[in-house]
Amino acid sequence: MSVLARKLWRDLWHMRWQVLAVAVVAAVGVANLVMSRATLESLEASRDRYYREYAFADVFAEMKRAPEGVARRLAEIPGIAVVDTRVVAFGRAELPGFSNPIRIQAVSTPEFGTLRLNRLHLRSGRAPGLGERDTLVVSDAFAEAHGLRPGDALTLILHGRRQKFRIVGIGATPEFVAQMAPMTIFPDARRFAIVWIPRPALEAAMDMDGAFNSVAVALEPRARSEQVIANIDRELARYGGIGAVSRADQRSHRYLSEEFRQLATMARIFPAVFLGVSAFVLHVVLGRLVAGQREQIGTLKAFGFERGEIWRHYAGFALLTGLIGAALGLALGARLGVAMADLYREFYRLPFLDFTTSWGVVWIVLLVSLGSALLGAAIPVLAAARLLPAEAMRPEIPWRGAVRRFAPGRLQRWSQAHRLIARNLQRRPWRTLLTCLGLALGTAVMMMGRFQNDAIDDIVQRQFRQAERHDVSVSFFEPQSPRVMNELAALPGVLTAERERSVPVIVRFRAAEYRTAVRGLPPHSRLRRTIDSEGNPIQLPLRGVALTDYLADLLGAGLGDMVELETLDARRRVLRLPLTAVVGEPFGSQAYLPLATLDRAMGEGERVSGAVLAADSLAMPALLDALERRPAIAGIDERLAGIRNFYEGMANTILTFTLIATLFGVVITAGVIYSSARVALSERARDLASLRILGFTSAEVGYLLLGELALLTVAAIPLGFLLGHGLIALLVLGYDSDLFRIPHYVSAATYGIAGVTTLITALLCGGLIWRRITRLDLIGVLKARD
Repeated sequence: MSVLARKLWRDLWHMRWQVLAVAVVAAVGVANLVMSRATLESLEASRDRYYREYAFADVFAEMKRAPEGVARRLAEIPGIAVVDTRVVAFGRAELPGFSNPIRIQAVSTPEFGTLRLNRLHLRSGRAPGLGERDTLVVSDAFAEAHGLRPGDALTLILHGRRQKFRIVGIGATPEFVAQMAPMTIFPDARRFAIVWIPRPALEAAMDMDGAFNSVAVALEPRARSEQVIANIDRELARYGGIGAVSRADQRSHRYLSEEFRQLATMARIFPAVFLGVSAFVLHVVLGRLVAGQREQIGTLKAFGFERGEIWRHYAGFALLTGLIGAALGLALGARLGVAMADLYREFYRLPFLDFTTSWGVVWIVLLVSLGSALLGAAIPVLAAARLLPAEAMRPEIPWRGAVRRFAPGRLQRWSQAHRLIARNLQRRPWRTLLTCLGLALGTAVMMMGRFQNDAIDDIVQRQFRQAERHDVSVSFFEPQSPRVMNELAALPGVLTAERERSVPVIVRFRAAEYRTAVRGLPPHSRLRRTIDSEGNPIQLPLRGVALTDYLADLLGAGLGDMVELETLDARRRVLRLPLTAVVGEPFGSQAYLPLATLDRAMGEGERVSGAVLAADSLAMPALLDALERRPAIAGIDERLAGIRNFYEGMANTILTFTLIATLFGVVITAGVIYSSARVALSERARDLASLRILGFTSAEVGYLLLGELALLTVAAIPLGFLLGHGLIALLVLGYDSDLFRIPHYVSAATYGIAGVTTLITALLCGGLIWRRITRLDLIGVLKARD
């Protein structure tokens, strides 16, 4: 082993605790990178395998009713390889022992053969057999939530008809990776199910004999999906087609894709923060090592060691530190990745999701970790390489600045201890600034960890308490006459009933367009209100349209601009209205019109597609029971049950994210404080020992060192709040989509928890340094030569 190699290992051992502090901070950044990147790769690989093995379709289209012969014309469209027609229906289910309403989506299975597209993955049981009309396969999430097994019974209400079915299989298809009811943003496995029913049984229930209302299409390898979709739309327009969508816009796939995008955002933001702090701490540690070994560097150069050997020696110190951080980070990231994969396995129903860390991720980790280490070590390494032997043999020139230069007058009347603290902070302004910045980043990360909880609370307050103030909402299989509102108002416990109407449309502004729905609300609606970004109610104008803020931004439309709405029905009516209001909503991207305006535009008179009810809480069981018995009702939703499901579903995810981010923020704070304090103690050990010998007490000497850290910590907390808002803004920007938006909201509790945790961490690290100060070997320090 060469002389420099032995020196390197000796230096690493001598500074092992500082090296460990740097490596732990780097490891946290690496762990974030491994967790997010490897989880993303594992999810993508599992999704692609599922789609490939179970033939996920490329295009989906729905219509009112089309004869089976239309399928042959669809198959002749250039670019289409496979056409699967089917019947899809929405309804309700009844399960013994479960009183809450259950919504279902029923999908037909062929009477002969199997599905060519969106094939069933059976976790247990079998598919319905030939000639079986009363059997079905139920979605795995629903079956797990209720403990259902093959052989159990399930009663369905479809199109007003009640029928009892026997469960013969439990499974899923790639069409429903995210098993969510329409118009919802979170899975509710207890209150929503997908069922696959033999086509003859579903045709009979829906009066669809010899017809279909949904089609799945697989494209040829080089087909242009836009052109194929346009041809499908033209073919199905006369049958009430509401527009074909590609796989990219299919609901379940969209949710999964958005999750991938959010993971990619995490993979960029978190590792950059931690590895940046790690580079700074390594810069401080290595800078102290080089400054303390000036004479050794001069001696080595005097004995013939070249400049390249010197810089490679100190660069090796940085690389070994980076390698330790990479190794720790890989192990921690793999463990966290497994936990995250378990969370995704509960949320997204992929039949196989095995977390793996690919060699590509390992190489990225090594590259990023070693790169950040070299970046942090660059200045000290270059300083060591450029140091001339004669210059290195001389002691470093003392700093000659004065506090007076920055703060004349009153500061001169401070105590000597305070002036010494200010003088030392001023002596190395860049180190002071970067130390404060590193501490602030720890506070910012903890603040970001609590942010999601604040955002969820704000969403619930704004959407489910300010905008939606009803107790129960119902939807109908078919638009109903307004007389149905009198029947609903007469049900037990109903205090107020308000009707609604929803129509699928394409919203256009100039060259931009978006497929969504327009919702008609009655004037002065009290149970479902439109509110602006500040939470204030918006009165829908009689001659104008309101869009959600995200949709308006997506289209590039401003107040006063003329917006076009084309209805997706057989008549394809076109409405041109000015944009007169912008609605602030966290979910979806839709349009709003006064109910009378929508009725008049549709030319069908007053129709009701849904209703919202305010009810007496004591009469709620009787009301739900009465609604369950009404055959025209397709779906029943309790607002409070939806809120509970929202919190229950997010609880594990938010708790895990908050805990991880808080721990990571503590690691940053502890790493910066401990490393800075150890370096400062090494640099000033002779000065502190001299003060002790001159009669200063341990408390007075310790105050000089720890007072600096206390001052930096207190200054870093408000800076951390500002940086926290910056990181939150990046997260919000990365999470925003037409499906879901997270508001930029931070509660007072989050500020308090982040600040107090930073102070407690600083106190604990200060306690470790205090022990070293009290045990300072005065004679040994004064006799030692750096």
